[in-house]
Amino acid sequence: MRYQALYRAWRPETFSQIVGQDAVVKTLRHQVETGRVAHAYLFCGTRGTGKTTAAKVLSRAINCLHPVDGDPCGECDVCVQLKKENSMDVIEIDAASNNGVDEIRDLREKVKYPPAVARYKVYIIDEVHMLSTGAFNALLKTLEEPPAHAVFILATTEPQRLPATILSRCQRFDFKRLSVETMVERMMVVLGGVGRAASDDALHEIARAAEGAMRDALSILDVCLSYTDGEVDLPLVRDVLGTAGREFLFDFAETLLLGDGRAALLQIDQLLRRGLDAQVFAREMAEHLRALLLAKTVGEATEELLECTPEDAARYRKQAAKAQREQLFRLMDLFMRVEPDMKWAANPRAMLELTAVRACHPEQEADATLSERVGRLEAMAERRNLAAPSPQKSAPKAERPAAEKPRPPRAETAAPAPAGETPPPYLQAVEALSRDNPSMRAALAGMRFAGCADGVVTAEFPRKQLMFMRMLERKRDLMEAAFTQAFGAPTKLVMRLEGDASPAPQTAAQARRVIEQSYDVFGRENIDLTD
Repeated sequence: MRYQALYRAWRPETFSQIVGQDAVVKTLRHQVETGRVAHAYLFCGTRGTGKTTAAKVLSRAINCLHPVDGDPCGECDVCVQLKKENSMDVIEIDAASNNGVDEIRDLREKVKYPPAVARYKVYIIDEVHMLSTGAFNALLKTLEEPPAHAVFILATTEPQRLPATILSRCQRFDFKRLSVETMVERMMVVLGGVGRAASDDALHEIARAAEGAMRDALSILDVCLSYTDGEVDLPLVRDVLGTAGREFLFDFAETLLLGDGRAALLQIDQLLRRGLDAQVFAREMAEHLRALLLAKTVGEATEELLECTPEDAARYRKQAAKAQREQLFRLMDLFMRVEPDMKWAANPRAMLELTAVRACHPEQEADATLSERVGRLEAMAERRNLAAPSPQKSAPKAERPAAEKPRPPRAETAAPAPAGETPPPYLQAVEALSRDNPSMRAALAGMRFAGCADGVVTAEFPRKQLMFMRMLERKRDLMEAAFTQAFGAPTKLVMRLEGDASPAPQTAAQARRVIEQSYDVFGRENIDLTD
C-alpha cells in the first residue's frame, strides 16, 4: 500500500477524536443522541480546523445503526460502507469545480430518491461560497424544504460571501483556530502512533507556523519526518520552514531599538547567506514587533495572548520595556508595509536593507515622533561617553570563596513488580483516565505497569513510544490524581522507557521547578548551575 499523508491517515473518525472544537462537537453529538437532526448545517472557519472532517463524522453518526454516545460505532454495516467513502448515500460535492446552475439542478433531481442503505442521504458541499448566484437561487428552495431523508452540510472559509437567504436556512457552527498546546498534544499522539519522536521546541515551532490549522501542522510535521530517520529537532524545523529562529529575531530587534544600522545590515547579510527568504523574515519581524507591542500594552497577559511559555513572555516584556510605544508603532508599520511589496520586487534584499536602515534612523523619518528622535540622540551620546577611555581603573573585586555545592538527593525508584501481578487499583486508574480523556487512550494503552513501592507507581513504555510518554508527562498532575483516588493514598507516578533503570528525563518545566525549590532551601547564592 502506498504511503498516505499524516493528515489523511490520522483524520478523526469519531467526535471524540476531534480536538479544539469542544462546543461544536458537544452540540452535534447531543443532536445525534436525541435524534434532533437538522436538515441543513453550515460549517464555517479557516482552513484545516476540521470542517470537512466533522461533516464526514456527522454523516456516519446519523446513519449508524448502533451509535455510542453520539459517535458512530465503526463496526456496523453502514459505518463500514461509509468509511470506504464509496457509498451512494453520502455525496461530497466540490463547489469550486461544480458551481454552475446545471450541477445544482442535477442535485435537485437526485435528492428526491431515498437512500439505498442508510437512514439519511447526506450532501456535503465543500467551499460552498464558490457557487454562482444562479446556483444559489437554484439551491434555495431545496435547502429550505428538502425531503425528510436529506441532510445538507455546507462548508466554507468565507461565510460572508453567502446570501442571507442561504444563511438563514442553516444551523451555523463556527470552527475556531486551534491553540498551540492543542496542536502540540495532537502531534504527540500522531508521533506516538507512528513510532517517531520530536522535541517540544520543534513541535511548538510547527504549531506556531501552522497558525491554528491542524492540517497545516501535520503537513509540516510530515515533511520534517521525511528529512530524518531520527528525532525531529528545532534546527531541522527551522530549515524546513525557512525561518530565522526566535533568538535571531530578538537579536535583530535589539539592534533596531539601539539604532545600530551597521549591525543590522551585517545581520541581514548573515541571514541571507544561510539561504533564508527576505520576505519570510520581514513577515516574522512584523510578528515579533507585534509581540513586543502586546507585551508592552498588556503586561502579565502576554503569555495568554501570544500562547507562549512564561520564559518567552518574560523576555518579550523585558525587550519591550526598552522601547517606546510610538517606536514600536513605526517599526511594525515599516515591516508590515515592505513584506507584501517584496513579492514583486526585483531585489528583495535591497528593500529589506532599506527598511532596516530607516528603522535605525528615526531622526530622518517624517513620521517619527519627537520623543523617539530625542531618545535616538541621547542613545548616541551615551554610546560616545561609554566609548571614551576612563581616567581611573576600577579596583578589581575580591573573589568570593566558592560555596560548597549541595549534593542533590538520589532518586529512589520502585522495583519492578513480577510479571502478571498488576494491582487492580492501577487498572482502575488507567480505565478512569481513558474513559474521561479520549485523547490519552492511545498513550495509556502503551503504558505498562513496572512496580509499586512506598507510594510510587512505576510505569514503562516501549522505546518506540517515547512521544506517548512525553505527552503523558504533560498530564502528570491529572494522572497522579487518578492514581491517588484509585489507591486511596497519595501516589506519585514515575515514567521511564523500557530497559531504563532510572526514571525518564525531566521535562524543562519540572527541572525549573526543582531549581526554584533548591533556591528556596539552600539560597540562590550557594548554588552554581552547570550543564
